[in-house]
Amino acid sequence: MKLVRYNQFEPAYPSTFGSLLDKFFNESLSQTTKQFIPAVDISEDEKQYEIQVSVPGMKKSDFHLDLTEGRLTISGERKMEEKKEGKNFHSIETHYGSFSRSFYVPETISVENISAVYEDGLLKVVLPKTEKKVNNLKIEVK
Repeated sequence: MKLVRYNQFEPAYPSTFGSLLDKFFNESLSQTTKQFIPAVDISEDEKQYEIQVSVPGMKKSDFHLDLTEGRLTISGERKMEEKKEGKNFHSIETHYGSFSRSFYVPETISVENISAVYEDGLLKVVLPKTEKKVNNLKIEVK
């Protein structure tokens, strides 16, 4: 089984026309909560799965990882620096705000050995695989 992305669409995009209309008429234009979707790379080898989340400019304490009912959720918030002290911004292309990414994980991972490391702007989550116990059994037809 492969590691599968849980949230196929960004939650801010409505999935039906009715929900698009609800979003249009019910949300405030002055909404201060901003969200973004960080880029994610997923790889696999014989021993483990690895998820790399590209989120530069954050601290280790800004991340929250949760594994519940086979779903790994990686979330956090990148806050914009409030100290402007004479700076006049002409362009801000960096994404700020909260994010959440969820993935279904296979049952063959070793939950006790999951690790996460944040360095050089990448959050690396390693999901080690457990040894598969294959029972080869020949069944005789009678």
